[in-house]
Amino acid sequence: MRPPKIYLETTMFNYFFDADRDAHPATVKLFEEIAAGKYEAYTARPVIEEIGRTKTDKREKMLTLIADREIPILETGVDAERLADIYVADGVIPKNYRTDGLHIAIAAVNDLDMIISMNFEHIVKRKTIKMTAAINSINGYRAVEIYSPMEV
Repeated sequence: MRPPKIYLETTMFNYFFDADRDAHPATVKLFEEIAAGKYEAYTARPVIEEIGRTKTDKREKMLTLIADREIPILETGVDAERLADIYVADGVIPKNYRTDGLHIAIAAVNDLDMIISMNFEHIVKRKTIKMTAAINSINGYRAVEIYSPMEV
């Protein structure tokens, strides 16, 4: 049986280096499980762009973590852009936070199993989970499971 394919949203790289955050131990454990082959991890171009806007020295550490762990970086693509626009149009994701929808859409279009995130405002949220699953189904994609690192 293949390991689950997971999408690491931007917060995962941030929490990995922030020992004061409540989810830090669970995040470190998740990265250890990825290294052990329990999960097949991916991230995407929007994550790299968000990390690139980080103003602290943590930016280079996060980018190095991605490179050192050889985490593939998925491109956005037209299908993911379209799906993210549907999430916004249907009121799942606020227009100003479209990138959060893009994370979910990239995972769906690339047939990943899960998104792991600490973004409880727009991603790890019951409404988002239910509505993106329905939208994905209508548009020919399967639902993507959405969890915090404490749940996997």
